Amino acid sequence: MSGTGTDLPAEPRAERGEQVAEQVAPRRIDAVLVANRGEIAVRVIRTLRAMGVRSIAVHSDADRDARHVAEADTAIRIGPSSASLSYLSVPRVVAAAVEAGAQAVHPGYGFLSENAEFARACAEAGLLFIGPPAAAIEAMGDKIRAKATVTAAGVPVVPGRSEPGMTDADLVAAAAEVGYPVLLKPSAGGGGKGMRLVANPAELPPQIASARREAAAAFGDDTLFLERFVARPRHVEVQVLADEHGGVVHLGERECSLQRRHQKIIEEAPSPLLDEPTRQRIGAAAVAVARSVGYVGAGTVEFIVSADEPGEFFFMEMNTRLQVEHPVTELVTAIGDRRGVDLVEQQVRIAAGEPLPFAQHDLLMEGHAVEARVYAEDPARGFLPSGGRVLAVHEPTGVRVDSGIDAGSTVGSDYDPMLAKVIAWGPDRAAALRRLDAALAETAVLGVTTNVAFLRALLAHPEVRAGELDTGLIERDLAQLTADPMPPEVTVAAALADLAAAEPGPGADPWDVPGGWRLGEPAWSTWRFADGEVRVRGRAGEAEVLVDGEALPARAVLDGELLTVTYRSRTRRYRCAREGDTTWLAAEGRTWAIAEHRLLAERADAGAGSDGSVRSPMPGTVLAVEVVEGRRVRRGQTLFVVEAMKMEHTVTAPVDGLAAEVLARAGQSVALDQPLATIVDRSTEDEDS
Repeated sequence: MSGTGTDLPAEPRAERGEQVAEQVAPRRIDAVLVANRGEIAVRVIRTLRAMGVRSIAVHSDADRDARHVAEADTAIRIGPSSASLSYLSVPRVVAAAVEAGAQAVHPGYGFLSENAEFARACAEAGLLFIGPPAAAIEAMGDKIRAKATVTAAGVPVVPGRSEPGMTDADLVAAAAEVGYPVLLKPSAGGGGKGMRLVANPAELPPQIASARREAAAAFGDDTLFLERFVARPRHVEVQVLADEHGGVVHLGERECSLQRRHQKIIEEAPSPLLDEPTRQRIGAAAVAVARSVGYVGAGTVEFIVSADEPGEFFFMEMNTRLQVEHPVTELVTAIGDRRGVDLVEQQVRIAAGEPLPFAQHDLLMEGHAVEARVYAEDPARGFLPSGGRVLAVHEPTGVRVDSGIDAGSTVGSDYDPMLAKVIAWGPDRAAALRRLDAALAETAVLGVTTNVAFLRALLAHPEVRAGELDTGLIERDLAQLTADPMPPEVTVAAALADLAAAEPGPGADPWDVPGGWRLGEPAWSTWRFADGEVRVRGRAGEAEVLVDGEALPARAVLDGELLTVTYRSRTRRYRCAREGDTTWLAAEGRTWAIAEHRLLAERADAGAGSDGSVRSPMPGTVLAVEVVEGRRVRRGQTLFVVEAMKMEHTVTAPVDGLAAEVLARAGQSVALDQPLATIVDRSTEDEDS
């Protein structure tokens, strides 16, 4: 094998006593229904195709033209756009699998992947569930029960209180006992939903109410528990595989400390924090956790490690499914001279009753891999979910891309905002980071605002480069990481793109060419954008741009979605797409949506002030309306609570004033920037009663 291989710590194969049958008869799997959507469905279908297994996709009305539907061998509609009536409907998914003749169901992650009742329903219908036994899902899915189980197995846990059915008063008392800061966590779920960091007693009651509400919406269970917040915590998790014959191995650890709102953004393998003795101990602890519940299949054991005490780790939870970040493990794990273990393939083979084809001592780790999650969200607006129709997509070459979108895909507020993952491997960490950054610079999604520029800023952060990570890094440096002003040449490129797109072919009547042609000197055409106006004359291939009274030469060539602009002696290439009055441009990982109005005269309302409109910061559903029409409001006062992707967002009053109009009601679906209320300044008037 080329490069330097690292032996993963040995863990002997052992029997599980009564949990292991003397002999497991092999089961034939010719067709698998993928009970998921987006990039994970596409990724699972890819492995099924390579294995010669027929893939069956399911879809809601919103996803009828989705990429996973197009790539599967068969696709079945299972309901309307609402996830609860489609992807989360156990009867509909099971019925689709039976109808399509599947022998097995792969749940992916999210949705029903950690639902014990779904696993049982599959078994009752004669379907193999490509995941762990229902009992293991229940044991680890209830975070309170999970902590008790692993404690009994000798695995350390974070100090806290996790009795079942804790009341609000119990949580308040527990916080005083454990000491602030504390973490409120939902017992029934993960992914950061319902989790709250609380710094002092005054914050606790409202945070409990909010956490319960969000946990109930996301998981149907508002049970909470509480644990001590570890200072400068790092999130390290270990991938495990277990078969029905008593074989349990781990495939090394992943570092997942770069998070926002408890949601992972960048993950890597191996962790730059752990030394070899700690790596062996944490791997053995993960195997012990899997054994403690008779685990079968692929799973991930998550630990909290203190950045200040890297030799100390605590069990956090076990995800009884495939993880979003599993590709980094696949890229660094090797068997003999072959790098790469396909975890989905192993899941299918384990479900078919096959033993693991390797023991712990067969596994090596080679090189380093880093993954970045591409989300439909706006980092400059607090990472609020975005949406729209994907006009064009350009994926990088030379790296792995797991994507669920194509040009024409619609990104709405019904589902998780993750669009794709970009994963790079290198012989060492520095090389992997460089390759990932270069790949993100090539990545472009036009039509939907994404976090790609933010990901590049994060990768360039000195502490990230040095491997000095913790889960609070992003929040500490958020302003620096999200500062991304639009360069002035981008508006020039947008105007030239519009000019180039509007030009007719050779031999056209000069009066039809939008270049300001006149007898004598050409006239200037004006484009106005939110960031200023651009004046251009001539044709795109030989134009002039007016800057501070000086006419500067500029040139633009539009070839499909590739726009090449030469301006101020610099040539720059953009990915370009246009929808209505908006031109989308992307370059070097940054994307701009530039709405323009080509003007022949000044608009009559150009000097108009703000309309006082309070708008929805993202597409979603109004959960609560806390403003009354005709009542006065104060700046910062909560007006609405809007939910998107099972996350709550508070909309506050931007100024002191009077709520002249309340335009939204609880339960209403709203679009990005849809007006919710109108606030007017009537400081001299009495409040209406």
